[in-house]
Amino acid sequence: MVPPGLIAYADGRPVGWTRVGPRSGFPGVHGNRALAKVLSGDDAGVWWVTCFVVDGQYRRSGIGGALLQAAVAFARGHGATAVEGHPVDAAALTAARVAGSALYTGTMAMFSAAGFVEVGRTYPTRPVMRLSL
Repeated sequence: MVPPGLIAYADGRPVGWTRVGPRSGFPGVHGNRALAKVLSGDDAGVWWVTCFVVDGQYRRSGIGGALLQAAVAFARGHGATAVEGHPVDAAALTAARVAGSALYTGTMAMFSAAGFVEVGRTYPTRPVMRLSL
């Protein structure tokens, strides 16, 4: 059984969380028609990072990136062949200020920094990112 997520700690207290697991275990991914147009039908070995939560005091401090790196390592350790996510391309957003809650799936910049590449888009601001392991 795969735990439902990973927790980041700072000074002994939890400051962040991410959910990661086999793509086949996320009905919301399979049931999304826009994602179906971008993703390959074969998801054997592919893991999915669904969301990130970071304490407001720790945002922009690297916690999200550290969680993404931990998710990749965790997936690799469980035999994943690739890890994917559906972050927000914050640079393509038109709003001058974006609420942290709008970025709960992570940012494209964070995924790119971790070595993920874009494989398609479901919307102009929503890339699908993939890291082959």
